[in-house]
Amino acid sequence: MGRVTLAAVRARVDAASARAGRPSSAVTIVAVSKGRSVEEIIALYEAGHRDFGENRAGELAAKVGSLPRDIRWHFVGHLQSNKARVVRPTGAILHSLDSLSLAKAWLKGPGSPPPCLLQVNIGRESQKSGAAPEAAVEVAGEISEIGIELTGVMAILPIGTTSDAARPFFRHLSALRAEISDTVPSVRELSMGMTDDYDVAVEEGATLIRVGRAIFDADQSPG
Repeated sequence: MGRVTLAAVRARVDAASARAGRPSSAVTIVAVSKGRSVEEIIALYEAGHRDFGENRAGELAAKVGSLPRDIRWHFVGHLQSNKARVVRPTGAILHSLDSLSLAKAWLKGPGSPPPCLLQVNIGRESQKSGAAPEAAVEVAGEISEIGIELTGVMAILPIGTTSDAARPFFRHLSALRAEISDTVPSVRELSMGMTDDYDVAVEEGATLIRVGRAIFDADQSPG
């Protein structure tokens, strides 16, 4: 079923991009495959998809060896500093860089570390990781200065946020990206939008959307 629903997600991305006057090619769909089998991932791979997201270090490490090497892995969950050594060798793009201490752990290892996105706690939730919005510019600068390739920003919205209520959060994150890029020019990506609100995120400039249920579970696709 994943191939069919992936096509439906792409169609919604195309429509949202058209409404915003953007090329749909500017949006990367990250198929969030946490809890999904190798067979389910292979089905999407054979349909031409290459970008997959995981949020647990152990699960990612266990899957990598059984799947094609040209998959582009995105780590989208909270990562403890002592687990950075597990995720880093997969070549994953780290969406959830949330502190200077994690950045220092990410630097450890052979060669240049994969690129990262700064996680911003856009909803100011005490239980969530990420830089506070008012500190994001400073934190991004500190992380970049120690040698991390910082390429964008990411946020996870408060649980229960409707697609309409999501729009101000997305606009705020987009504005922060623009502000950060004034001092860290490599910051250009916007990782925002999930199954329930990805079309709104695309309208507001998302370049990376993290979609799981809408791809893997046909009966739970939005709309």
